[in-house]
Amino acid sequence: MPRTESRQRQSSAGARTDAIEIENVGKVFRTRLGTVAVEALRDVSFSISPGQFVSFVGPSGCGKSTLLKLIGGLIEPTSGRITVGGVDVKGPRRDIGMMFQTPVLFPWRTVLENVLLPIEVFGLDQRSAIERARDILRLVGLEDRERAYPSELSGGMQQRAALSRVLMIDPQIILMDEPFAAIDEFTRERLNLELLRIWEERGQTIIFVTHSIVEAVFLADRVVVMGTTPGCVLSVVDVLLPRPRSIELMKSPNFASVVFGVREYLGVAR
Repeated sequence: MPRTESRQRQSSAGARTDAIEIENVGKVFRTRLGTVAVEALRDVSFSISPGQFVSFVGPSGCGKSTLLKLIGGLIEPTSGRITVGGVDVKGPRRDIGMMFQTPVLFPWRTVLENVLLPIEVFGLDQRSAIERARDILRLVGLEDRERAYPSELSGGMQQRAALSRVLMIDPQIILMDEPFAAIDEFTRERLNLELLRIWEERGQTIIFVTHSIVEAVFLADRVVVMGTTPGCVLSVVDVLLPRPRSIELMKSPNFASVVFGVREYLGVAR
């Protein structure tokens, strides 16, 4: 969609109540005896509007994954607060889905059975969910692999199946922790394009963790640039590039300028 349409989509999403606020968040991991092990995050503050695509980028050990788990309610902050729609995040929520670097598919279940797993977990009617699951598999391009087992899929297909499972609960927010890191570059670019297509169609808020500056800029409306010792936010960079995006965008001077700006914040521009 053109940039003006993207703004309109995000504006209409503004009526939703899933805005994310991170306020002075810190996280200290302690040993079982209570002594400080590591300060993972210190005084992290920023906000994410409904429907935005936001990337976290930074070196290993800067707390990207820790921050994602805090937003998802998998762990609790040591200080500060995180709210979604004005409500404190106190634990996992049905309106927040999470996808990890590995697809975590059950090898003894078919693709369709793996995608239907959340329906079983939440005790919902499985029969009415089957057509929905098939619609989602069509959305991600796996409609002809619903009877296949994970071992019969490529790495990219396995991640599509994992994304389908997240989409089954129709979360307003999707958290993605380096989901394509273990996939070859060619497949990774294709999955990035597919992810953008799905996001533009469904309008969910996505937070995407990556080590790749190019990937972070290509996908996102905003890039949260993080530093280490302890983990902190160095800057939040607005990516004012047109949508829909294609690989050709990477050739443009504007794209290179944003990438170089992020690199400067990370001290790798030389």
